[in-house]
Amino acid sequence: MARFYVTTPIYYVNDVPHIGHAYTTLCADAIARWHRLAGDDTWFLTGTDEHGLKVQRAAEAAGRTPADHAEITSQRFRDAWAQINISYDDFIRTTEPRHAASVQALLQRVYDNGYIYRDTYEGLYNVSDEAYVTEDEVSADDLASGRVVQMKEDNYFFRLSAFSERLLEWYEQEPDAIRPIGRRNEAIGLVRSGLKDISISRTTINWGVPVPWDNDHVFYVWYDALINYATALGYGEDPERFAVWWPSTTHLLGKDILRFHCVYWPAMLMAADISPLPRFGVHGWLLVGGEKMSKSKLNQIAPADLVATFGVDGFRYCILRDNPFGPDSDFSYEGILSRYNSDLANNLGNLLSRVATVVNSKCGGIGPAPSPDSPLAAVALEVVAAASEAWANMVPSVALEATWRLIREANAHLEANEPWKMDPGPAVEQILGDALEVLRLVAILATPAMPSSCAELWQRLGLEGTPTDRRVGSDTEWGGYRGGTTVLKGTALFPRLKA
Repeated sequence: MARFYVTTPIYYVNDVPHIGHAYTTLCADAIARWHRLAGDDTWFLTGTDEHGLKVQRAAEAAGRTPADHAEITSQRFRDAWAQINISYDDFIRTTEPRHAASVQALLQRVYDNGYIYRDTYEGLYNVSDEAYVTEDEVSADDLASGRVVQMKEDNYFFRLSAFSERLLEWYEQEPDAIRPIGRRNEAIGLVRSGLKDISISRTTINWGVPVPWDNDHVFYVWYDALINYATALGYGEDPERFAVWWPSTTHLLGKDILRFHCVYWPAMLMAADISPLPRFGVHGWLLVGGEKMSKSKLNQIAPADLVATFGVDGFRYCILRDNPFGPDSDFSYEGILSRYNSDLANNLGNLLSRVATVVNSKCGGIGPAPSPDSPLAAVALEVVAAASEAWANMVPSVALEATWRLIREANAHLEANEPWKMDPGPAVEQILGDALEVLRLVAILATPAMPSSCAELWQRLGLEGTPTDRRVGSDTEWGGYRGGTTVLKGTALFPRLKA
């Protein structure tokens, strides 16, 4: 059995969950659900990043301990993911003892291998981004507000500069390790522009994982946080589990943290003698009115704001379908409304409603079997292949477009034959049986995006179990609907919405 381990970034607890976070998490969730349908042993990780100066300051301002503050703010992400039906297998928090053990074990290995040394850092530090910055990246307002501070501090440094050639060699040898190719080229550009050693510890704060060889230091938040992906597989504590699962690792992330994930993290793994290196899927931003979401622009949108209108599965489908994985894409309420009405209410919803109505009026409510030589059978074969390839390549929008081709073809087949105008008999049964088989296939293929709605569709077809019990391949061949089940009429699966 193949294995598949997929992760999201762990989200900073001071952030409020918005659709940018939701997009990455939905992509990981849908891809994980697809791999389960494919029969792969699948593990899906998300979580929260809870250390650092920014959290410590926010806790002090709220009159809380950092631990209490992290507990409250971390819960916001768990609540948000429950609301949009995220099927993670593990939710990691960087304040957990298991994580501290893994961080110390991995970075002790890097230290023992000679890639960490002690020195003094003097320069500017962006508290908001938890990142060291240069003068040309800082405004006078940044300094006046305290967002950026001048620092001089005894630190431990990671010899990132020692890994330039090894990273470039890896990018060359594994051209599919970072997708899409444009993001791989960005990583190559960052390395070729020159890598400097990076500070990985702090002495002026104590809210972090202690450095095991020097208790006066704690690890700087990014190099603590990145190790969460190894923690969840038992690095340092369960070597057998880590060895089994690590080769199947895929990280999903937004382009703004590409440097940390696709340059720093692989170098850290090389320094710790961990192989193979993960695969990475890097997506662009969801823009609102052409601008990145930010608190200062007040354009952050919570998933709850859209779920209230479009429902959980309506929201999930539209976000995945309308935002290609890779480039930036512009998000708008009007765009979601248009996609919802066209794809869900008009295409899928209308197909189900028509078929259920005519089966009940012409066939006594009992669904007939499809024809083995239906013109839709060849379309279904192509759609299953295209959707499978797209999910494997981590492009949900392409997979869903392929799936909806089958729905459009089935609607066109009904329009061309108009079974509602035909007398009961073999001819009408063949047309309806074909349409029922299309709905069965769509219930499986669309499950990663719309798990609850596809389960309801499955039930209305009179089928046993749920689509998640099925497997891509054996259960997605034409003819799986045997007929003879009661087809239920019901309320609109996706009611049409007004602007």
